[in-house]
Amino acid sequence: MPNTITLDYDTESIQYLCKKDKRLAKVISAIGPITYQIHSDSYSFLIHEIIEQMLSVKAGAKIYGRLEELCDGKICVSAVKQLSDEQIRGIGTASSKVKYIRGLTDAVESGYLDFKKLETMNDDEIISKLTSLHGIGTWTAKMYLIFALNRQDVLPYEDVAFLQGYEWLYKTKDRSKAAVEKKCKKWRPYSSIAARYLYRALDSGLTKNEFHLYK
Repeated sequence: MPNTITLDYDTESIQYLCKKDKRLAKVISAIGPITYQIHSDSYSFLIHEIIEQMLSVKAGAKIYGRLEELCDGKICVSAVKQLSDEQIRGIGTASSKVKYIRGLTDAVESGYLDFKKLETMNDDEIISKLTSLHGIGTWTAKMYLIFALNRQDVLPYEDVAFLQGYEWLYKTKDRSKAAVEKKCKKWRPYSSIAARYLYRALDSGLTKNEFHLYK
């Protein structure tokens, strides 16, 4: 799997989404081609997601950076195993998250969580496996599918940032699972790609102005 991927009008997924959804097509046109990196280190990615739960992106990044420093620049199982609970709490991590980090670390070390095997599983199997660990819910599992495994058809309706983009795009306040699944069904099998463009729309400030299809 390549670490860097570019999406443009020559990409099959972009051509498909533009045909299926006029609103999304306008967003894609406004943003243009996007290039993104695939997270190659599954363990550190999940540690980051655990830390960031219920925090702002800025706060999560700050705490994660402190953990990197404790691990001499490389967050890995062996480095985290050498840290005490007090050291991990000392960087600003809640006691519950220390337990989640320990649980994930033990699962990887024991072989219960084998990242190579995960790559061979389907999306539902991966979500089931990851959410069997304390502190990893469906949101975290879907972020892993999208950003670490580059799975193409994940609809992250649990994610606040995605929902903000969704409400803006479709001019709706109904963010229920049923409503989102119904409205976004046309994106399949490229729901993750559509989500990436909504994230970019949010990050670039597009969503600060009302969406107009024909303006």
